[in-house]
Amino acid sequence: MGKETLLEDYSTIVQRTFSDRKRTNILKRAEQSTIVFLLPKVPEFISPNLLTLLGTLGSGLVFLAFVLGAYLANWYLLLGIIGLAINWLGDSLDGRLAYYRNIPRRWYGFALDIIADWIGIVLIGFGYYIYAQNDTQIVAFAFVALYGWSIIISQLRYKITNEYSIDSGFVGPTELRFIIAFILITEVLFEGSIAYLAGLITVILFVINIIDSLKLLKLGDFKDKNQD
Repeated sequence: MGKETLLEDYSTIVQRTFSDRKRTNILKRAEQSTIVFLLPKVPEFISPNLLTLLGTLGSGLVFLAFVLGAYLANWYLLLGIIGLAINWLGDSLDGRLAYYRNIPRRWYGFALDIIADWIGIVLIGFGYYIYAQNDTQIVAFAFVALYGWSIIISQLRYKITNEYSIDSGFVGPTELRFIIAFILITEVLFEGSIAYLAGLITVILFVINIIDSLKLLKLGDFKDKNQD
């Protein structure tokens, strides 16, 4: 009976906190289970807005890690992994906490989330720009621009389909954090590798955006043809 009640509580929390968006990323199940586990443990004095701020501060720590890595020693880049974890905690729990506590502000939260995400990615990109050497600094600009493109795609998809998704197929923000963490670790072990890995990720992101843009145009065309 206790196990059945536990499963019922889990399903209830999932339904209440994740019904506003569609997730398709690889780590969806593990991420969802972790969030459901953490939500009841968030102290009452911590608000969704405070978690949003925490997520942004996490991105700021990634920025600081790049700066320290550039001017002191590259092992400071490992601080960026802590920053990414903090960013995930704040960014993943803020809106979910609002729904869990039955105090959601759908459009306020939606707008705040987009603004916070953009500030976070600019901080990370600018940090890499400071760390990068010579001509490879352009990769930082390209990464921020392409991430901004992916945000635009997600908003347009939401407008056309009325279904909000922050993932590009099997890859979402959580997977991207793991990829960035892997790049940071690799750079500490093999200094100079970040230029190649960051360049590769930027190219992959460009291809994903092209594919998603074509899919978006097909959705728009389909909706136009089927309007009453």
